[in-house]
Amino acid sequence: MNTTTLSFEFFPPKTAEGMDNLRQTRAELAKFNPEFFSVTFGAGGSTRDRTMDTVLEIQQEGLQAAPHISCISSSKEEIRNLLQAYQAQGIKRLVALRGDVPSGEVSSGDFRYAMELVAFIRAETGQHFHIEVAAYPEFHPEARAPTADLLNLKRKVDAGADSAITQYFYNADAYFRFIEQCAANGINIPIVPGIMPIYNITQLARFSSVCGAEIPRWLKMRLEEYGDDMVSLRAFGIDVVSELCETLTAWGAPSLHFYTLNRSGVISNIIENIGE
Repeated sequence: MNTTTLSFEFFPPKTAEGMDNLRQTRAELAKFNPEFFSVTFGAGGSTRDRTMDTVLEIQQEGLQAAPHISCISSSKEEIRNLLQAYQAQGIKRLVALRGDVPSGEVSSGDFRYAMELVAFIRAETGQHFHIEVAAYPEFHPEARAPTADLLNLKRKVDAGADSAITQYFYNADAYFRFIEQCAANGINIPIVPGIMPIYNITQLARFSSVCGAEIPRWLKMRLEEYGDDMVSLRAFGIDVVSELCETLTAWGAPSLHFYTLNRSGVISNIIENIGE
């Protein structure tokens, strides 16, 4: 039986039908006893209310919820009010991110970097929240250099981050090298690998071009070879990601965090494969 600690990321649905689908997905993934479910926060706070509604519904079901908070385009007062609302509802974990600048807007607000948000959360709430931050084994797409990216993570840790979740990757060596580099730079918090299931090559290529994740050439060519045969592509993807998860856990990854896209079937198959 798989005993790896797990967590899952959702996005807040826009419709009643989407919310019903998420409830079903959540119920199916809850059987794996996850440490928490995280809920994303749209660019510039565009999903603020829906994020909170989703988080509170998860919390009311007796499950642990971790809202994302993106600080770009937000004022200190807005973030303060959000923190107070989550404290009042008994939320104990946050995912603190800089966030993306909404399309067509110039960056505004009181925060420029996630480090500033982490420091603000600590100043406002002390040790109430367990703060997760983002980490990038293949480096942030805006990073000037690998060393600068590592130093940015260290600033977030020094500001009060408790643990980190990585951008997804398909090369386990990239994660292990990153962990070694973090240790060499005095970054000793748990760094949890983010896992992206493979549903189709077009979607994956689009996501990867935005976030800077590399699709290895061998994997890209194999996926393209399946063409429109989605059944075979997803079966192959399950094998690839299951093997990645097994390698990560066998060599000491503290946990696994799945980017679900509000789906459960493929992820359930991957988890059930781990440790078989």
